[in-house]
Amino acid sequence: MNQKQLLPAFFLAFFLPTFVFASSPRDTLSFPIGDTVGGRPAPFFLVSGGADFYYRYDPARTAGNDLTSFTRSNDQFNLGMVSLRLEHQYKQVGMVADLGFGPREQEYAYPDHGIVQAIKQLYVTYGPAAWLKLTAGTWATHLCYESPDAAANRNYSMSYLFSNDPFSHTGVKAEVSSGKSGFMIGIANPCNYRSIPDSAHANKNVIAQYSYAPNDNVKLSLNYFGGRDIYDNRSHQYDLVVTAKAGNLLSLGLNASVNRSSRASEKYSFSYCWWGSALYLNLDPSPWLGITLRTEYFRDEQGVCLPAPATVSAATLSFNLKAGGLTIIPEFRVDHASKSIFTNADRTPVPTAGSFLLAAVYAF
Repeated sequence: MNQKQLLPAFFLAFFLPTFVFASSPRDTLSFPIGDTVGGRPAPFFLVSGGADFYYRYDPARTAGNDLTSFTRSNDQFNLGMVSLRLEHQYKQVGMVADLGFGPREQEYAYPDHGIVQAIKQLYVTYGPAAWLKLTAGTWATHLCYESPDAAANRNYSMSYLFSNDPFSHTGVKAEVSSGKSGFMIGIANPCNYRSIPDSAHANKNVIAQYSYAPNDNVKLSLNYFGGRDIYDNRSHQYDLVVTAKAGNLLSLGLNASVNRSSRASEKYSFSYCWWGSALYLNLDPSPWLGITLRTEYFRDEQGVCLPAPATVSAATLSFNLKAGGLTIIPEFRVDHASKSIFTNADRTPVPTAGSFLLAAVYAF
């Protein structure tokens, strides 16, 4: 067997048992590697993942009206991302390898190329005490309410806050838990860069988080990152995420962020700022139906993130129709700006844009 034949055979032999022995599409597969090791409990190996696919239609017949991540298309079927997450844990030491393949992952890991671009997260952890965990590698940002994984969100399209927040961090961090509170502090590369180009500045960012959970139904986190990017521009961002649950029917989410930056090319003489907030209202009237309304206000009066200085108000209504591991998401979205930053069908600038999206998301 030559090398080209050997590689598919290896993957088939390794991953096929995962899908054959999984008891339910929604169950995360976990199994001990052997019963015991030296008379002690064996390590555990966990496998989870999923895939997503969508169709988006804009009445203006343009993809340019979508100013957020992952759904910049019009009147066509599109792949999202295939994800495979592998976790191994033994005593105080663990590893996570979270891989993604597809256009969604390409946009998420945009600074990378080739096989490295498929690495969504890759990190190792060490817990020397019950209250302390140390992590080194690449992980998804602690800022924002939303996740790069479609299966972790109830809206399929993304918010302006998520699209302009950091996507990932690469570095080291320490997490400390004390009662109902948690603390995190870390040092990382400039946001989204797993490796820094030779011609760029090898700067470092500080990342931090304080979290508080007074009970099982309420949690809040105050998040921060700050430092210089690969071009030596300075940036500081402060972020708040709050989640609250009222029984099985209703839950709420809130995300608010403010970002301040200055540019090396201007000798840091001028400060740029954008900020925004998003509110998520989640209703679950039955196990097979979920409804989410996201309302968002995004203010960028200096044109840092938007095509022109403007403020945007957006409303997104999504229905989650669930059958086992499959979720079908019909979604309606309207964005209204203070300036004409969108276009209509004849390419005339207009302040309002709307779209319909239909997504299929599978998770195991």
